[in-house]
Order: sequence, then structure tokens, then C-alpha cells
Amino acid sequence: MEICKHDQFCGGCIHQGIPYEKQVEMKGKEVIRLLDAKDVVCEKFLGIEGSPKQYAYRNKMEYTFGDQVKDGEMTLGMHQKGRFMSIVTVDECQLVDPDFNLVLKTVLEFCNEQGYNFYHKKSHEGLMRNLIIRKGERTKELLVNVVTSSQVEFDESAFVNCIRKLKLNNNLVGVLRTINDGIADAVNCDELKVLWGRDYYMEKIMGLDFKVSAFSFFQTNIEAVERLYTEALALIENLEGKTVYDLFCGTGTITQALALKAKKAIGVELVEEAVEAAKINAELNGLDNCQFLAGDVFDVLDHIDEKPDVIVVDPPRMGIQNKSLSKIVDYGVKQIVYISCNPKTLAENLQFMQLYGYEVKSLKAYDNFPMTKHTEVVCLLEKR
Repeated sequence: MEICKHDQFCGGCIHQGIPYEKQVEMKGKEVIRLLDAKDVVCEKFLGIEGSPKQYAYRNKMEYTFGDQVKDGEMTLGMHQKGRFMSIVTVDECQLVDPDFNLVLKTVLEFCNEQGYNFYHKKSHEGLMRNLIIRKGERTKELLVNVVTSSQVEFDESAFVNCIRKLKLNNNLVGVLRTINDGIADAVNCDELKVLWGRDYYMEKIMGLDFKVSAFSFFQTNIEAVERLYTEALALIENLEGKTVYDLFCGTGTITQALALKAKKAIGVELVEEAVEAAKINAELNGLDNCQFLAGDVFDVLDHIDEKPDVIVVDPPRMGIQNKSLSKIVDYGVKQIVYISCNPKTLAENLQFMQLYGYEVKSLKAYDNFPMTKHTEVVCLLEKR
């Protein structure tokens, strides 16, 4: 595919124009460099695997309304690299389904026709803030969510008609409006209005069904993450009859996959909405051997009666704090599977775990986000 037309300004894809095999090789070398810098000893480095899809793999985009030049025409898209106040319209992005580009272009035209202005980060005045599009990769269900302030009247029925008449490849299941009057430059929800359809889409992963609501976290590249999870769970010896902790479990995708074989799977997650979503999905899949607990891992671990036989961790980019890591290694379980979205904090955590008697038996990197700087890693640790 040709270099993206937005490459000069958009800050999303830093590896545009580099052959894909080369991108993957660079990311693999960077993982090794970060591990070496922290003296992490790895018994088996299993290399790095590329993504099944290099383009149109993202199932969610959060676009921002703004302008690219001061007092210029309204734009809708991504932050310009090196210039946080500037927004670049990305209506031909290669990382998303063509439907996303069509919806973006249409929404921007609609807002211009209506004479709506964007919400200004400094003056905190204006109507249009964000556009969020989400898609079920396996179900082809599409959810469109426009984020506005409540400062100016917004014609909701005209917006619904504008979206519903589009000729889309996917099946539109919901048109939403989120009211956000917070001054922070982040998508916060003061009120969620279902203008048409429903406020969630369905997805299938690991043979399980997931109901993904407007704001719940879900994996971005479904094909790639399914392979990663399948290989990660295959590292665990004889899951049958075991109690497994899944820490930082999000909406419980891994927890539920573990529960298909384990005696019991206990998921812990800080975000309460994610825990509620996990409970709904476990019920949807008829799993009664899952338990989900909301709270900080450091606090929650003190209140779980069943001790684990195996632990799976999948922390956010900041990794695991040492105080929580101490509690995790204190269980002394034979195997810990660490799934990481940030090799830098992974290396720091592995260095700490080595001091407490854990050896890195195997480590494999995955490029689940082609063209971008991000790399995922799965490693198996065993108690010496």
C-alpha cells in the first residue's frame, strides 16, 4: 500500500514507508535491548510475530474536532505530531475500516453545514468535541458516538438521519450522543443518549461472546490479540482443576478463556465499569466459575480467600508497582504468565521478579499494531 496521504502531519504511524518485515525486526531488537538494559535473563527468546493484518485492523477510533491552523476551517481527526493544538482531518486513514473514513468525512460535512463550531481547549467554548467509532470485527456491527458540550443546540434527529442513510459495509447498530461539559481534554461522559439503536456492539473472541458497551475497554486488533491470548494460555501446564488469578483483567476476556478449562478464574480490575461488563459477559457465556472483583490489585489481593495455583497478569502501560508485585511473587506459584503492552515497564518488572526467585523461561514479542511504535510481549516465569 502507498504511504498514507496524512503521513506528513498525523502523529499516529511512525513507521510509514518502512517495509513491514523491517518494522517487525526493529521492534524485536528493541525488546531485546530493553531486557538487556535491565539484566533480564531469558532462557528462550521466541522472536517476534507480525500482525495477521497490517492495514484496517483497528476496531476503535477516537477522533477530535479542532482546526489545523489557528482560526482555520474545522477539522476532525488526530493530533498533529509536535503540535498538540492542531488537529489533522484523517479521512483516508489506512489503519481503519473504510466505513470509519466515510463516517468521519460525513460527520465533518454535517457539522459544517449546520454551522456548528468546535469546542476550544483554551476558551472552553464550542459544541463539537469528539467522534468515537467502534466496530465488531467478527460481527460487523458498527457504533457511532458523537461527543458534544451542551452549550449549543444540537440537531439529534438530523444527525441520526445523516448517519443512517450512509451506504456502509458494516451493520450500523447504534447512534449515540455523549454530553461532556468537563474542561479536561479527555472524553468524559456526563450523559449518554441513545439516539437510535443500542449503546453496545457484539464481538466474538476465543469462542466467547462479548457485549462491548460505548465506553468499555476492548482489545483493538482482534485477530492479533486472539492469537496472542491463545499462545499465552497454552503456556500454562494442566489448567484443569486449578484456581487462576487474572490480574488487571479489563473486561475479563482472558479470565473467561481461562474459566473454560480451570476450576475457578478470579479476575481483578480497577475500573468498576469494566468489572460490571465482565460479569455480564460471563453470564452471557454461561460461565459460573468466574469471579470478578473491582479495586486496586494491591488492596484486593488481601481479601481473596482462595489461593492461586497460577497467576496471569496483563497490566496497563505503566506496568505493575513494586508493592503489588511483591504480593504477587509472595504467593510463590510455580507459573506466572505476564502479558505486556509496554516492553520498557515489563523489563523493569522482570528484573524485580528475578530477585524474588522467578526465572523467565520463555518470551515472545508480537507486533499487534503495525506502523505504530507499540509492541506486545508474552512471557512465562517459573519459580526457581
